[in-house]
Amino acid sequence: MDILSIVVMSTINAIVLSLQPHSDKAHILHAYTREHGRVNYMVYGVGRKNPIGCYNPLSIIQITTSASSKPLASIRTANLTFIPSTIHTDPYKQTIVLFLSEILFHTLCHPMADEAIFDYIQHAICLLDEQTDIQDFHLQFLIHFAALLGFAIDEYTHPQLVKKPTSRHERQVQLRQLCEYMAEYIDNWHEPRSLDVLMEVFD
Repeated sequence: MDILSIVVMSTINAIVLSLQPHSDKAHILHAYTREHGRVNYMVYGVGRKNPIGCYNPLSIIQITTSASSKPLASIRTANLTFIPSTIHTDPYKQTIVLFLSEILFHTLCHPMADEAIFDYIQHAICLLDEQTDIQDFHLQFLIHFAALLGFAIDEYTHPQLVKKPTSRHERQVQLRQLCEYMAEYIDNWHEPRSLDVLMEVFD
């Protein structure tokens, strides 16, 4: 389903899901915003006014948009509101970021604001940047994210999905099962391409 942008001249708080090439001079930004939910924007001339560093997956940014008669509003300026220290340089955290951004890209598809979801994702990104013990981070994220989406995992009927893994094998199995659980509730579920990589990263 195509998602139309909210064409307004305003300041918007957003989390980057993906930046995809559109032409030689433009990209399409897929973002989850606090104000409007999922929105797509045109980004022209990535450079001084639109620094490329603002558009890494799961970057937390503040953008200003300009009114337009075109289907997608364009971004005039973008600025990081949280400057990460590790999530885009640590290879383990990078793998988690790519996995989570894929999950969010395919699950948060509607232009409908949900401040609780936005705030949770924003808080999780900051925690990931700070923490050093991250081998179960993505598992805990999915468990809490499922609850926010309205299909919380029942620890009595699905104890294997919420218990803390004690080995690499248990971690791999739990991750696969969590993805299968989410696939039952999410229409047009797409298995993340980064899933297999993530399963191999943490011992």
